[in-house]
Amino acid sequence: MLERIWSGWRFAYVSESPLRAGAGSSDAEAGSVFTQILRSGAPDTETHIVHRGRTCFAIVNLFPYTSGHLLVVPYREVADLDQLTADETSDLWATVTAAATVLRKAYHPDGLNIGLNLGRPAGGSIPEHLHVHLVPRWTGDSNFMAAIANTQTLPESLVDTAAKIRDAWA
Repeated sequence: MLERIWSGWRFAYVSESPLRAGAGSSDAEAGSVFTQILRSGAPDTETHIVHRGRTCFAIVNLFPYTSGHLLVVPYREVADLDQLTADETSDLWATVTAAATVLRKAYHPDGLNIGLNLGRPAGGSIPEHLHVHLVPRWTGDSNFMAAIANTQTLPESLVDTAAKIRDAWA
């Protein structure tokens, strides 16, 4: 059974989320959650976008595995790598590389997990809009919590995470 730990600080994020902007429209009209965020017009400080590039952007994961968990996402909604243009591919991987450098600067992790889940069977929670995960990792980090207590711990709020990464990116 999954244990629940109260995290009241997240209520403001959930209740005021730009993801609610497309609530009244069909999924096809609204687009992916990333497309909805981009169309919301909300400031980056509210959406937790920490970097905007030519063809893609970096955003703090709404459901992070650990503090600093970033997603690098192309602006254009595509499901697979072979649907990216050469310019999008180049910019995506350059942004992933820059994001890895930023995470090392901001968090000093012992390592990083970097990867994609293409398609729902592969674990893709938003299969229609590819995105690259960057997850800082530390020797002895709290992975055991999920294994033995069905619990996840995060030591800082998403607002603080986004601010720290935004500052390091500058």
